[in-house]
Amino acid sequence: MKTLSFAALLFVTALTFAQKPIFVSAKVKAATVYYNAAELTQTASVFLPKGTSEIVVKNVADFLNENTIQIGAPTSVTVLSVQFSNNYDNEYEVDEHSPAFKKVKDSIKSVTLHISKLENERNSEIKVIELLDKNQQVYGANSGLNVVELNKMVSYYREKRTEASNASEALKERIIKQNEVLANLKNKLELNIPKEDKTAKGKLILQVMNEVAGNVDLTVNYLTPTASWKPFYDLRSSSVTQPIEMVYKAQVAQHSGLDWKKVKLNLSSGNPTQSNQAPVLEPWRLAYLENIQLDYDGVSDNLDKEPQALKSVVIRGMSTLGKSKEEIQKDSVSYANSTVSDYTSVSENQLNISFDIDVPYDILSNGKTHSVALKELKLPASFQFFAAPKIDQDAFLLAEIKDYAAYNLLPGEANIIFEGMYVGKTFINPGQTADTLSLSMGRDKKISIKREKIVDKSGIKFLSSKKEQTFTFDITVRNNKKETVELQLKDQYPISPDKETEIELLEASKAVVDSETGLLKWNLKLAPNETKKIRMSYKVKYPKDKTFSNL
Repeated sequence: MKTLSFAALLFVTALTFAQKPIFVSAKVKAATVYYNAAELTQTASVFLPKGTSEIVVKNVADFLNENTIQIGAPTSVTVLSVQFSNNYDNEYEVDEHSPAFKKVKDSIKSVTLHISKLENERNSEIKVIELLDKNQQVYGANSGLNVVELNKMVSYYREKRTEASNASEALKERIIKQNEVLANLKNKLELNIPKEDKTAKGKLILQVMNEVAGNVDLTVNYLTPTASWKPFYDLRSSSVTQPIEMVYKAQVAQHSGLDWKKVKLNLSSGNPTQSNQAPVLEPWRLAYLENIQLDYDGVSDNLDKEPQALKSVVIRGMSTLGKSKEEIQKDSVSYANSTVSDYTSVSENQLNISFDIDVPYDILSNGKTHSVALKELKLPASFQFFAAPKIDQDAFLLAEIKDYAAYNLLPGEANIIFEGMYVGKTFINPGQTADTLSLSMGRDKKISIKREKIVDKSGIKFLSSKKEQTFTFDITVRNNKKETVELQLKDQYPISPDKETEIELLEASKAVVDSETGLLKWNLKLAPNETKKIRMSYKVKYPKDKTFSNL
């Protein structure tokens, strides 16, 4: 008896799985967006009979990581298996007995019939035109018509021909419009749902066992690589005596295949696709290499390049960009009555920073960036001007920010709005090791800088076995502003690549000299309309058979 019951149970189970699957559409409720992925949370409600059923959850992302799929269901429901597909057979998806399907089907039938009647009417008008055209010939004296009768015939033909042609064209336009209506109805019929939101092709096929028949709420979580975000900032400063007003923003984009409507966003700096395996150091055994020749010219070239520290600030400050008033207003941020910070909470742990946003957002699946405001900050800053005329002969306004780690900043570009004008972009790099964060706020053309080589103080001498080159430069700085400015000026002299090359700094005009890097630094204070000149000179002595490519 037990054997028979078990066989009957297997038979019933097989019949259950052979039944038509239950289709349900999932809606996005929340999204945690990482730099290169997103974790989506979707919900769906479905009526399940008692026993085993197959559920097809529609409208999930076109691409996802199947290993990350999690299904939340009541304790009365057991999920037996989960399978993802973006090419599921839709044979059973349309419920022909549903009211929505029947309504659309009846509308298609009515419109099709109407189009057929219009086409019949137009064909009749076309036949009338053909008949009139075939009987329009009149054979003059042999026709037996006098002038009066001929005029009547011409008037009749003109009237009927015009009437039939106008009727035919009007019917043609009506047929075109009705065909458009028919095409829209057929599109609705394909999905059997109103096409308000963009729906994705992805589907989850669930095999479940339910203890009690009734409505069941399902929660679906998974990771998709089709979304990303990056930090972005607006920096506004009204003067060098006021703090910097910063708007912390995010640029979010996604192409998951489904539109996110009224979604709760969480932005994280973490990387869920990154390997979490800690590295292991293996024994390091040295091995000899034979016939290796050192290229001292190459070594010289690498060592004699400008130190990156000298370049870093100048590279961050991009050239001034001319923009229209409308573009400036678009890039600027209105700070009046702003409460963005009240709706965003920031949390920081050992591994990442996350922003939890209470305001629901719409992020469409079009791959375009959507701007999301996160926080508004006031950054106390001290301002000074900086110039490295060997690389760029403009002066840059720098904002120095201390204790920047307290603001949870992430690397990203920033718009600069200074004194109400958009002046360009800069880059915020909080990952540096310095105690102070230096932000380039743009170029100031009212400080003129010129660096020129003094020919009569420079030259080359040939000694017994060596060459000796002398370089002398004058740097002229003028303050054309109405107020006193403080300017940090930097330049450099080369560093010796080997023992055969001797380098001597001849003149530095009281600069702070770093002999290890070859950097020279002057802290200048210039009154309005004041001009200062600085001279630097150095000498390089090296073997006659050597040539430097970067001297």
